[in-house]
Amino acid sequence: MSAQPEALARLGCGFITWRLDQDASALDAMLAQAHKPAAMMLSFGDPRPYAARLQAAGVPLMCQVQNLAQIPWAIEAGAAVLVVQGMEAGGHGMNALQGRGTFALVPEAADWLTAHAPHTLLLAAGGVADGRGLAAALALGADGALIGSRLWACRESLASEAAKQQAVVTDGDGTARSAVFDILRQKNWPEPYDFRAIRNGLHRQWEDRINDLRADPDAARADYQDGVAAGDFERAHATVGEATGLIHDLPSAQDLIARITAQAERIR
Repeated sequence: MSAQPEALARLGCGFITWRLDQDASALDAMLAQAHKPAAMMLSFGDPRPYAARLQAAGVPLMCQVQNLAQIPWAIEAGAAVLVVQGMEAGGHGMNALQGRGTFALVPEAADWLTAHAPHTLLLAAGGVADGRGLAAALALGADGALIGSRLWACRESLASEAAKQQAVVTDGDGTARSAVFDILRQKNWPEPYDFRAIRNGLHRQWEDRINDLRADPDAARADYQDGVAAGDFERAHATVGEATGLIHDLPSAQDLIARITAQAERIR
């Protein structure tokens, strides 16, 4: 990285906000580095307690939100970019009871920003995996998209090749949002957040028995850990969202971004 100063200058960083509430030393250490992040993204919690530190360091703030109620927090914290994440997204997000779908939430957030913070950029996250999704997000008032699952399934991604191949063969019906993999991995995420991944055999075994799994997780955790060690993704998890049904190959990140951009431009 030291030989690529231009790349380093574009490098950002992100933190889980509720974890900072427990211990913000990692944030302070990041801001003390000689090379400041190009931007800082805070997700899953109230960013306002950290706004002054970021402003003092001159680091632009990005905030990810999952509903309208969280948007004023982000604006008060000085967010330059608002990322609106729908329940379709892979990994952690808001649960089905309190979450929103991306393509209903984005235009509502766009209207709010137009009225209250028109200079804040808006990115759509969750379910965007090709140029059609990007064009749709732009049509709904977003300035762009934050793409997770589709870039996770590219050549440069550090995810397991077996996990990526599972995403290629899984359609959009094949993921679920639940607490199963958080329990198996001993990730103590607070309500109202849970975790979307491919709905594999181990997930199906426990998805209707969450309380039983919480009460006695040891055997299931051992099964999960054995699956991880063996690279068996019927037990280990593959973190992708509903957009997995739009993943059909594993290109380079450069080729993928060019493909998505060209398709969106043709549609627009």
